[in-house]
Amino acid sequence: MRYLKSSSTLFFVLCVFFCSARAQAELSQDQLAAKTRGIELYNQYKAISAKPKLKIAADAGDPEAQYYLGEAIRTNDKYMTAEAVSSYEAAALQGDIYSMIRLAGEKNDLCVVMKNCSKTRKEPGEWGKMASDTASARAAEGSAEAMYLKYRVTGDDKWLEKSAENGYVFSQYFLGIMYRQGHGHFLLPSRRAEAIEGLMKASAEGGYPKAMLEYGAILAEKNDYQGFRYWNKKAAEAGYAVAVFGYGSYLGEEKSEFGFTYDPINSYALLSVLLELDGGGGMVDLVNFKLPELSAKMTAEQIEQSTELAKKWADTHPPLSFFPDKL
Repeated sequence: MRYLKSSSTLFFVLCVFFCSARAQAELSQDQLAAKTRGIELYNQYKAISAKPKLKIAADAGDPEAQYYLGEAIRTNDKYMTAEAVSSYEAAALQGDIYSMIRLAGEKNDLCVVMKNCSKTRKEPGEWGKMASDTASARAAEGSAEAMYLKYRVTGDDKWLEKSAENGYVFSQYFLGIMYRQGHGHFLLPSRRAEAIEGLMKASAEGGYPKAMLEYGAILAEKNDYQGFRYWNKKAAEAGYAVAVFGYGSYLGEEKSEFGFTYDPINSYALLSVLLELDGGGGMVDLVNFKLPELSAKMTAEQIEQSTELAKKWADTHPPLSFFPDKL
């Protein structure tokens, strides 16, 4: 029986992998562009605007778009609707572990009350087992992301640690945050601090913008202001909205505590770029508070230069993002 169960799991994983790859391969250029833009909007906390873009690729069968569509619907409606469940199910049946985890956490059996559950409906526990089995299979193949998802399913810290050790940058960042909050066992506080710094450094160097800011802050505490400036700029250049605001604000300080060169033109430009973030996150309010302070010290010509620089920045850098946790 053990052999049959193992073979069944392997067969399932191979099937969902094939279906997922096939669905993504069938996207046209327009559908792929819609998916990309939809995810960008979602990561800017614009769930309403993201939905129609994501739906184009989701209707074409793309599992990642289906997952994000479910997220956009759930976020906008503030609860798990039947439409969101349907989108998650479509993705989960193609092997999307994120969707399986979402469905496993859904305890509100609204369809039971309404007596309109689909015939193929699975219980949360079934989705949880499917998520665990699929994550285990992919982790066994060396997927560090799957190791992280195994942690999300089981809550076992060893999977998060293993994911971080295998180079998954989000796990490195997340584990560092957990250590900072007191998780893990260290004989000395200095050992904890060393572990946090090592994880943030690895994640930052691996390209994760949130870790760039965290690592920069650690360097600042050690009076390494050159390192602090470097990682703030890197995070901003990666499109991290919080870093763009911070970096832009630092450039607008006539006397910088951290050694930033006063540059009101670039400061105004960077802050102006953030005005497109008029969804959630409160970024526009922060920018509108800062810009009048800057403009009061600038000429009309300087402001015009800033406007041109803002356009150039938007054209030559990644889309702005808050980089929310995918789960």
